Amino acid sequence: MGKRGAQSRDEFSFVSPVVKYVLFFFNMIFWVISLVLISIGVYARMTKHTEAAMAHLTVDPAILLIVVGSLMFLITFCGCIGSLRENICLLQTFSICLTVIFLLQLAAGILGFVFSDKARGKVTEVINRAIVHYRDDLDLQNLIDFGQKEFSCCGGISYKDWSLNMYFNCTDRRSPESCGVPFSCCLLSKDKSVINTMCGYEMQALKDDKAGEVIHTSGCIDKLVNWIHSNLFLLGGIALGLAVPQLVGIFLSQNLINQIKDQIQLQQYSVAHRSDPWR
Repeated sequence: MGKRGAQSRDEFSFVSPVVKYVLFFFNMIFWVISLVLISIGVYARMTKHTEAAMAHLTVDPAILLIVVGSLMFLITFCGCIGSLRENICLLQTFSICLTVIFLLQLAAGILGFVFSDKARGKVTEVINRAIVHYRDDLDLQNLIDFGQKEFSCCGGISYKDWSLNMYFNCTDRRSPESCGVPFSCCLLSKDKSVINTMCGYEMQALKDDKAGEVIHTSGCIDKLVNWIHSNLFLLGGIALGLAVPQLVGIFLSQNLINQIKDQIQLQQYSVAHRSDPWR
């Protein structure tokens, strides 16, 4: 009976295959996504001119993709290998990283809501920096043009923020675009199919009411704030969609860690029982 009981204890496992492989495939999906993000970011970075490569890293969408993808790769790698090999150290690293990221996101959301004026100032700084480097980075240029078209806006605070860019500055008349704005600021024609790429020329030299007949004069920051206020439920759903996978990952990893610890204790008990059958 003693040998049979010891054998049954050896065959029994606290580690649930369902928890183990659900966590593994959960991480595998995001691991593949991270590789895609890194590949896109590296490709976009490699296709850019070297002379502009180091000038504006803080506003480069390609760098953002590489950083986010690399961070996701490291975290999901720990989750994949940790769950597959039942490694407590890797699983703890995965769980702690997810917890820290979740808390940082929560803190950023709360601080952004409480200190909305300071958050607005930081957003203004980022947009002004992006305007300065508008012509230096094609990805950044396309991103700004998309934002101005989508929100029907121009510049950060107003369309005259484009004077920050050397090509659109009114003091330097060597550029044909001086004292103008990008065509993405322009009002679309009635059929919304014809875009005059020169419609933004000399718009900064006009008064607001005259410029408003040709371009959008409202800044993108106010339009963005208004959009956020009118889409709080959508943003809440997106935030929840980002938080749920993180919480699921934390729960599954902690559950698997506890199961592995119980399994180790069972094995230690079995070894001790074999060495001393009278225990």
